[in-house]
Amino acid sequence: MKEVRFFYQPEPQICELQGDEAQHATRVLRLTMGDELLLVDGRGSFYNAVITEATNHRCRYRITGTKSADQEWLGRIHIALAPTKNLDRIEWFVEKATEIGVDRISLLDCRFSERRVVKTERLDRILVSAMKQSHKAWKPELDEMIPFDRFVCRTDLPDQRFIAHCYDMDDVAVDEKVKPFLFNVMKSQTDTLLLIGPEGDFSIDEVRLAHECGFRSVSLGRSRLRTETAALAGVHIMRIRNGLEVQ
Repeated sequence: MKEVRFFYQPEPQICELQGDEAQHATRVLRLTMGDELLLVDGRGSFYNAVITEATNHRCRYRITGTKSADQEWLGRIHIALAPTKNLDRIEWFVEKATEIGVDRISLLDCRFSERRVVKTERLDRILVSAMKQSHKAWKPELDEMIPFDRFVCRTDLPDQRFIAHCYDMDDVAVDEKVKPFLFNVMKSQTDTLLLIGPEGDFSIDEVRLAHECGFRSVSLGRSRLRTETAALAGVHIMRIRNGLEVQ
């Protein structure tokens, strides 16, 4: 059976691939008139299409069918993390988190952050590529970097929100004396936000501020993890917890 190529097309009704997607179709894959495409709009719908015009400069198509994708999980999965000094690691995380399943990724500027500036354009391209590779129907949101204190005090965050850190709970000075495992305290099918700190962890003041703003401390297991590993573990836990009843 002939392979159907997969393309990201946020505005499928214009019936023409744009930018890199058009270049990839005509110059790299050398698709021609009559070849079939599978388009995804990043908002939950797939479109079958057939190429009607293919040149070095444009790729036009005709939509032949539309299908709404089934939800793989219920409850939005939101991860907020401090980018690593080595940008390759955060790019790896964005790719793998998208493949596993995430709704939103936010970048935090923390007290101990080693990277204060991130160009999200490249991360967004990696995100789109991972979405297409894993045949996801929804494109995750990607937020520009924001100072930690501004982020945790926002009023539009979900009610269920957690922070993962390496401090003892006695240092945090809250009623809870142990950090529960995220999977055990997270309610399924519920919008969830998890904070992951930089390679030097959050400062204790940041952890205390997060608690004041309604966050709860959690553990991701006994091992001490790198930032990108902890973030991916958190995404995986939330994805499994929110997807159990959907399978």
